[in-house]
Amino acid sequence: MKAEWKIRSYTSEEIAGITGGTLFRGTGASGVCTGICTDSREVTEGMLFCAIVGERTDGHLYIDTACRAGAACILAQQKPTDCPCDVVIVPDTVRAIGELAGHYRDQSAVRVVAITGSVGKTTTKEFIAAVASAGFKTHKTEGNHNNDLGMSMTLFTLSPEDRISVLEMGMSNAGEIRRLSELAKPDIAVITNIGTSHMESLGSRENICRAKLEIVSGMREGGILLFNGDEPLLREGAPASFHTTRTFSADSREGDYRAVNVRQAGEGMLFDLICGGKVLTNVSIPTLGRHNVYNALAAYAVGNLLGLEEDTIREGLLQFCGADRRQKIYEIGEVTVIDDCYNASPESMRAALDVLASVAASKGKRAAALLGDMLELGEYSRLMHDQVGQYAAQMKVNQLFCYGMMADVVAEAAIKHGIRAENVFVCLDTKNPAAMAEMIFSALQPGDVLLVKASRGVAAENVIECLRENYSRKQKK
Repeated sequence: MKAEWKIRSYTSEEIAGITGGTLFRGTGASGVCTGICTDSREVTEGMLFCAIVGERTDGHLYIDTACRAGAACILAQQKPTDCPCDVVIVPDTVRAIGELAGHYRDQSAVRVVAITGSVGKTTTKEFIAAVASAGFKTHKTEGNHNNDLGMSMTLFTLSPEDRISVLEMGMSNAGEIRRLSELAKPDIAVITNIGTSHMESLGSRENICRAKLEIVSGMREGGILLFNGDEPLLREGAPASFHTTRTFSADSREGDYRAVNVRQAGEGMLFDLICGGKVLTNVSIPTLGRHNVYNALAAYAVGNLLGLEEDTIREGLLQFCGADRRQKIYEIGEVTVIDDCYNASPESMRAALDVLASVAASKGKRAAALLGDMLELGEYSRLMHDQVGQYAAQMKVNQLFCYGMMADVVAEAAIKHGIRAENVFVCLDTKNPAAMAEMIFSALQPGDVLLVKASRGVAAENVIECLRENYSRKQKK
């Protein structure tokens, strides 16, 4: 990862002071850093190279390479021998990068909108960025760089022209959102929902809620907490001392921003929005699913809190473009594919099945689904995969393809609740996507609509690629 600093440069002395590190002077570099890099292959003249101890390799092994490429300073956890560059030694380079990123953020006049939640963080980030971009020069988290290092590197890409920064904050354990909030210092904090992701590490939805609410820890004075008012845990858990809160809702009669009359319109959604005593009719978004109405509500609310006019916010919502492999709809052969295989949780699985049912119904075609493992559910994994199988049957999925270690659990529940056994296919081996693709290819009919949904670790996109190859070979015959 690499970022060239546009707001200001840092000297080695400043880096040591900000990170609490110990500076060792070198002989062959200026010590003035104009950017930061964690990959020695991307180092250019004047960069601060950060040696990170990762799962696959240790950045300390590449300090010499970084120096030869022109690094101005090295941030490391141990002092290298015979290094011509200035070196700042810290106990933890990732944490030190965060401290420096927080300082860099403070040099900007940008207003930060931070987003967390169990489901929908990235989609909500894209919706908010689309709305903010309609009125301001907007900076955002790219991809899924939503952890400590990823968010720090994102902050380093701020420019003097940026007015709004939309940052996604992910977590696996308690305390992580607190750290990110204290670095980013949000002006507006958004919590999309509380689900069951990370049950393995946090143990209960109540603990997940507490961890998500850490997002207020670093908020600036006068900051606003915006959250899903249809989630009881958030309504009850929002800090009583945090006086500036706003809610969005699509199910209750309460909330500062409420969606009513929600309906599908072609390949998008329409809803009416009640806020500030006004009713705004026919708010349109270019993506399917009731869950995306919630994401759009959060974006509308943020646009309103940023002072944008109604027409500008509507225009921004229409500019939304989903992130890669999140509910992308396209054709493979004569089959419509809903590619939603970036990640999965019980909540997002149900939302995806809802979309599948609506798309298939609108086309008058059969609904098929490849449902892969949902990870990080711990002792609740079997129960929640069983529930997904039940929901697939409830949504009247015609052809069900179960993929991964929990495939038999999903399949058994689906058959028990109404899907015919001959229409349920199981592949336990996720290292053999071609086998799963062959089952799908053999079972589907022209016009069928296929949902592909699984956790990131399952790599269900490999099944899609194998399926594409199958249809390509068929066309060539």
